[in-house]
Amino acid sequence: MTAFSTPLSRRLGLRYPLVAAPMFLVSNRQMLLACAEAGILGAMPSLNRRTSEAFAEDLAWLKARTDKPFAINVTIGLTEPERLERDVALCLEHEVAVMITSYGNPTEIVRRAHERDTIVFHDVINLRHGQKARDAGVDAIIAVSQGAGGHAGTVNPYVLVPWLRRELGVPIIAAGCISGGDQVAAALALGGELAYIGTRFIASEEAGAQDAYKALITTATHDDVVYTNEVSGVNANFLRQTLQRGASEGNPAKRWKDIWSAGQGVTLIDEVLPIERIVDDIVREYHDAKARLG
Repeated sequence: MTAFSTPLSRRLGLRYPLVAAPMFLVSNRQMLLACAEAGILGAMPSLNRRTSEAFAEDLAWLKARTDKPFAINVTIGLTEPERLERDVALCLEHEVAVMITSYGNPTEIVRRAHERDTIVFHDVINLRHGQKARDAGVDAIIAVSQGAGGHAGTVNPYVLVPWLRRELGVPIIAAGCISGGDQVAAALALGGELAYIGTRFIASEEAGAQDAYKALITTATHDDVVYTNEVSGVNANFLRQTLQRGASEGNPAKRWKDIWSAGQGVTLIDEVLPIERIVDDIVREYHDAKARLG
């Protein structure tokens, strides 16, 4: 497929300006390797492994199999300080190309990362958080818009992406409701440097999600996506079918593990495919969208 790029994707050495977003309990090392080989940036939370030792094993496994970039998400305010310090140190030790920070002040991580030529993205849902991230020196800001899977904002991407780009003067990464090449073309037209895609990659063969979760992604629509703070204490999008899931007494449903997240872009996902095929389809759809505009 014909490559296309943006300044930030060229800086990272990507064939396509696409990111497989880090998803709690879903993203794994197999996904990151498949993404790297497909020419996009794969990402996973460090906390997807129970210990720093297991996380270090994943980093070593990836580095032994690819020299292409991948990203690690560290959740600053949701991680125990000792674990956070160890995971950040491991990212720098293994020369992870991109660190994605969230839920806290990334200033110190940015300082340490830049000493090792590591790029830092930070996700935000509004201008106030974006200003703080810019002032911390991040290389790009992820604009998490209305309808995104997991923790999401309330601003439509048609406003959020160009608004943050205009006000902050740093590269903006578009996130939320991007399931295919049409949305990628729109995201780049709005000024996004990368398209940040989560839900579509849940329905990948490599994803660590349960088979039932993957199957539900292929049948659910945006009408099944519920925006609520009753699961994690912070507003996020979850699949209605799992919010009311019955649980036996003494064995309540666990958030994220039993209550599954998805974005509104789930409507446009119809089958479970290998990541290479998903990327090929997105790229083909992107070029088809450009041809229609032409």
